[in-house]
Amino acid sequence: MLYVTALQEGFLYGLLALGVFISLRVLNIPDLTTEGSFGFGNAVAAVAAAMGYPRLSLLFALLAGVAAGLTTGLLQTKLKVHPVLAGIITMSGLYSINLMVRGGPNLSIGGNTLFKMAYVFLGDDATRDDKKLAGTILAGILCLAVIALMILFFKTHLGMCIRATGDNPDMVRASSINVDRTKIIGLCVSNGLIALSGALIAHYVGYSDASSSSGTLIYGLAAVIIGEALFSLFPRGKRGVTVGLISAVCGSIIYKMIVTFVVDAELFGKNSANLMKLLCAVIVAVTLIIPAVKEYIGAWKNRLEARQA
Repeated sequence: MLYVTALQEGFLYGLLALGVFISLRVLNIPDLTTEGSFGFGNAVAAVAAAMGYPRLSLLFALLAGVAAGLTTGLLQTKLKVHPVLAGIITMSGLYSINLMVRGGPNLSIGGNTLFKMAYVFLGDDATRDDKKLAGTILAGILCLAVIALMILFFKTHLGMCIRATGDNPDMVRASSINVDRTKIIGLCVSNGLIALSGALIAHYVGYSDASSSSGTLIYGLAAVIIGEALFSLFPRGKRGVTVGLISAVCGSIIYKMIVTFVVDAELFGKNSANLMKLLCAVIVAVTLIIPAVKEYIGAWKNRLEARQA
């Protein structure tokens, strides 16, 4: 069941990957708000669930992420702050806000989690494996539902405007579309998904912690890049936002599977669990190198064919 757990976590963090994909690939903005908005959603959901509102906690977390994205968007568009600096400012401010929301470095939800509520339908004789499988199915349904909503959203007029803003903002501006507005909305959607992922993780582990958002940015980047590298192996076709959204979630699942395999097989001995962030950095570096290697091999083959001709 170790890999079933990895699959469940892959779905839950898949929403984080979706958010990173939207800001990085759709909007073409290097948004560093990720860790702040993830922790914000995590903290807000934990507080709401602890107060007895586990279902509404997801909505509250989503709105918290939207507020974080709105802040970053306003800094970028209205105050003309560089996108990287705007993300850093929001992320730094949210660290203190998250501590105040929790009332301390950590907060336990207790039994008011969505997953424990789902386990009730299994009956008292349900085994641990049954609960884990049910949690994975629930996580998969939630993730697939969000993917479907995002695919539909980016086919609407507003979604098309956001996509066009990331591709060519000057052309969009010439078409009398408010570029600042589309950027802000895109960042709100991106950080809303990231905060929703943080909320689901709080329900999954049963608590919110100040370190829960540590490394989420590099995780999101790794998931997006791994997914793109995987889909680049298939014959080229029409690759739009739909394929990108699906590949991001697939990348999240694959990354979790790789990490689980490394820990389970103890490839690095007793230090396997301690080297996860190093492994993540290596995975990102390798997947970034793949396109360059493919281009080099293609150029080498072309030169070889030219010489033979």
